[in-house]
Amino acid sequence: MRALIPAAMLMIAATPCAASEDIPDQYPQSALYSKPVEVIPDVWSAIGATAPPGYDNSGHNNNLSFIVTGDGVVVVNGGGCYLLAKALHEEINQITDEPVKLVINENGQGHAMLGNAYWAEQGVPILAHVDAAAEFEERGAQSLAQMQAFNKEKAAGTVVQGPTDTFEDERIVEMGRFRIEVKNLGPAHSPGDIAVWLPEPRLVIAGDMAFHERMLPIFEDTDTAAWLESWENFEALGAVYVIPGHGHPTNMDQVRRYTKDYLLYLRGKIGELTDAGGGLEDAFYVDQSPYARLDTFDELAKRNAGRVFEQMEFE
Repeated sequence: MRALIPAAMLMIAATPCAASEDIPDQYPQSALYSKPVEVIPDVWSAIGATAPPGYDNSGHNNNLSFIVTGDGVVVVNGGGCYLLAKALHEEINQITDEPVKLVINENGQGHAMLGNAYWAEQGVPILAHVDAAAEFEERGAQSLAQMQAFNKEKAAGTVVQGPTDTFEDERIVEMGRFRIEVKNLGPAHSPGDIAVWLPEPRLVIAGDMAFHERMLPIFEDTDTAAWLESWENFEALGAVYVIPGHGHPTNMDQVRRYTKDYLLYLRGKIGELTDAGGGLEDAFYVDQSPYARLDTFDELAKRNAGRVFEQMEFE
């Protein structure tokens, strides 16, 4: 196999200093936020903005990855709208003449599934965890409306299209040179989060199990204690290369530091607060300064602290 290309080698060492929240669009000639790069041979990713989704980045604020297997292409994430899915497909066609044979949605959020309609038009099967499918069925119309509000004319062609196939624990895909293991490792930050594990190169497309350049979001239904338990399953994979759901490809040390360690840190701070008799309003001001350089810190830090406080009250 070929050696890692220089661009990917730089990304493997990426730190929060390399985050790109302040750059509105790195690839102006495409709807994609950035041009796909080859992380390791035959595994590519179009890295999304670490800023929230908006008109400037066309809603491309997560990573859209694909695997060129030798017998077809497997895409990870349908994209945040029809236009993004189409733009990704155009890039794939410049890299290989192999057809896209499968799309995998990393969870039930809009940025993973709102581009599904494009892939369905191409006749490509779409796979997701059963919980992600249920999440999108319940909230897909809301996700579409939110995307239409910021994306304006760029939302054209996007309709709610769920996966065409679901699984519960694991789905094994043998295609060309790759064994692709699509795994539910347990609860993470949203229902139906999955990881795509390539055991031979020891690369994981982690989805929203792992963060490192932007602050992870804690939703109302995020169980942070369960996420920490799931992390042990993620760690046990023994990945050398990690393509997170957001941010540049990196390694386990980086995502451990900004995912597991952050969750432990925040829960520890909230635990100290509750032991001292503090309330919800106090929780918003617990010290999170060790993580202040992460993108989306200003948008998420106080919200995360409040939600962890509300969860830990009942643990």
